[in-house]
Amino acid sequence: MTAHDSAPATPSPTSPSGAGAAPVTTTRPITSVLVANRGEIARRVHHTARTLGMTTVAVFSDADAGAPHAREADAAVRLPGNTPAETYLRGDLVIAAAEAAGADAIHPGYGFLSENAGFARDVMAAGLTWVGPPVAAIEAMGSKIEAKKLMAAAGVPLLTDLEPADVTEDMLPVLVKASAGGGGRGMRVVRTLDTLHDEIAAARREAASAFGDDAVFCERYLERGRHIEVQIMADARGTVWAVGERECSIQRRHQKVIEEAPSPLVERIPGMREKLYDAARDAAAAIGYTGAGTVEFLATDDGEFFFLEMNTRLQVEHPVTEATTGLDLVALQLDVAAGLPLPSAEPPATRGWSVEARLYAEDPADDYAPGSGTLWALDVPGVASYFTGPHRPGIRLDSGFEPGPDGAEIGVHYDPMLAKVISRGRTRTEACAALAAALARARVHGLSTNRAQLVRVLRHPEFVAGNLSTAFLDEHGADGPDGAQLAAPLADAEDVRISALAAAIVAGGAEHARGPVASAPAGFRNVGRSLQTRSFRVGEDDLTVSYLRDRTGIRPAEEDLAAVVTIGAVTASSLEVELRGVRRTLEVSRYARPGHDTRVEVDSSLGPVSLTEPPRYADPTAGAAAGSLLAPMPGAIIRVAVSVGDTVTAGQPLLWMEAMKMEHTISATADGVVTELPVSVGDQVAADAVLVVVTEPGTDPTSGPATTTPDPTSGPATTAPDAASGPEQE
Repeated sequence: MTAHDSAPATPSPTSPSGAGAAPVTTTRPITSVLVANRGEIARRVHHTARTLGMTTVAVFSDADAGAPHAREADAAVRLPGNTPAETYLRGDLVIAAAEAAGADAIHPGYGFLSENAGFARDVMAAGLTWVGPPVAAIEAMGSKIEAKKLMAAAGVPLLTDLEPADVTEDMLPVLVKASAGGGGRGMRVVRTLDTLHDEIAAARREAASAFGDDAVFCERYLERGRHIEVQIMADARGTVWAVGERECSIQRRHQKVIEEAPSPLVERIPGMREKLYDAARDAAAAIGYTGAGTVEFLATDDGEFFFLEMNTRLQVEHPVTEATTGLDLVALQLDVAAGLPLPSAEPPATRGWSVEARLYAEDPADDYAPGSGTLWALDVPGVASYFTGPHRPGIRLDSGFEPGPDGAEIGVHYDPMLAKVISRGRTRTEACAALAAALARARVHGLSTNRAQLVRVLRHPEFVAGNLSTAFLDEHGADGPDGAQLAAPLADAEDVRISALAAAIVAGGAEHARGPVASAPAGFRNVGRSLQTRSFRVGEDDLTVSYLRDRTGIRPAEEDLAAVVTIGAVTASSLEVELRGVRRTLEVSRYARPGHDTRVEVDSSLGPVSLTEPPRYADPTAGAAAGSLLAPMPGAIIRVAVSVGDTVTAGQPLLWMEAMKMEHTISATADGVVTELPVSVGDQVAADAVLVVVTEPGTDPTSGPATTTPDPTSGPATTAPDAASGPEQE
């Protein structure tokens, strides 16, 4: 059901929030819409626009020239450059693109310019329809400090603000937040007074870089808060809907990872839903809101809640609301922007349960370091819909990538989200199980991802029971009291060896066969017994597997595996095994490019396993001098704190770099003297580039580089927010 299909001809007489008589508005049909964004949200908006008969227009950076959102649109306009500042954040170029392509409306998606009041004003000044809330509403919520004053006046529950200079030991922990920020950027938890100054300075830097505003404030930090938000949809005729709530408590670095609708907490607490809805409608009415928006709250386990912020745009997690209400929120946005009323005085009731997981190219075991490179495959089983619904139990997939024969390149200029995978079930248990199964069975090849962590969270007993908090990943991770390894691979050590054995046998069969491998009996050779050995790298570890081939077939050379594994049929891409009496099929995919490691992906019910063939070229770090600190990934140098000749101590921050919307601190690994500093602020560096050389007394300069990782003591690296740097982030 959408307002476009069923909007009444007359306005709704009264706002559900009690705002009084509704104003009369005029309609302005939208025929062509430009999406001022990229990736999955651009494709999502285009999907609905096409359904409504509109022409779609895309904008794209040079890095996105071949991206699906640019290819699929009816028209696409290049924004020269690669970085967000050169392209998607250039409102003047976006408006010029809309005019050149004949669009009559601009939808901002989320991220980049979606909450930029100046951009909204410029869009309307150009005679285009702005698919978003009024400029005044964006401005009112654009500063968290001012927004909280407005909410206090409207009677919305709030956490008490604290002046940084007034924070005392008994007030700790406190949360430092960017006034203009979101999505975790410019946000730091402070637990000791001696770190408060440095964390405020870091938050100011991040806020200034992301939003052009370095204002920050402090507030009480709830260690085990629950993140609850209410979807708002309002028209210009006085109707304000509270379209269900969502729970987004599973977070890393204050960044949402798993979201669901409805909230298990709100389901459990009598009367909480009505109070939340009232507060959300009051917040929207206080600023004359129209369009889609989200009022976010931090709640305690006993149902007390406090206003956090209002996002004046569509949210990344909006699919779970669509799945449980049957609404198309983008269609409603377009209708409201065209001057149409909402189709009824009240929104539809929610049915069933929906859970969304954000699949990132990042490594949770390595402090969530983002990755870049080639995504060779992204196949999720059981997908019932793309960018809509699902309107029945099943899986929905929203992704900005569609890997072809040459894969899809995941660059360093934007955030590392690969896809949103959304389930709908009749119950929460069903929705969580379906999503976990879809993720576990998915073929995600080429990059390290957070897939294993998502699956383990969805299957964790505490999550299944609905016992959530924003500290869930910390409490139940490697350092948690129960010792659960949420970031551990889905396949255990034995399963990894079996998968590596399968990769070796399939590769060996392909190398020795003259025709299709499957046409010969398993392991058949017209020679005697032969021992075959192959080496792989699994993460940072080396793994060598061996097997025997003779006239009777193939078997593992290692006695422990031979005792439990029987090798069956071999094809060019799969191996059948019997493991302790249970037959399983392992699918093997190999991806080789000249000058690069060969990536080998093994998918089976044992769990996905990623392997790397030993490189056939020299290690790029081999020639680096001893004490060299290397770039952990491609990025830009944003701050340098030392000079050549400075004496430094182990753990001392030396410089900072920004990569994939995260700030990384490069710290000294040992005491010594800075003898080389080949980079300066503004430099773009490649992965493994030498950033600084610290020479220890008596160091052998030929001994190789030091290991460089982001310093975890300097505060968490944070992912870019929607509002400025990355479209997929909240």
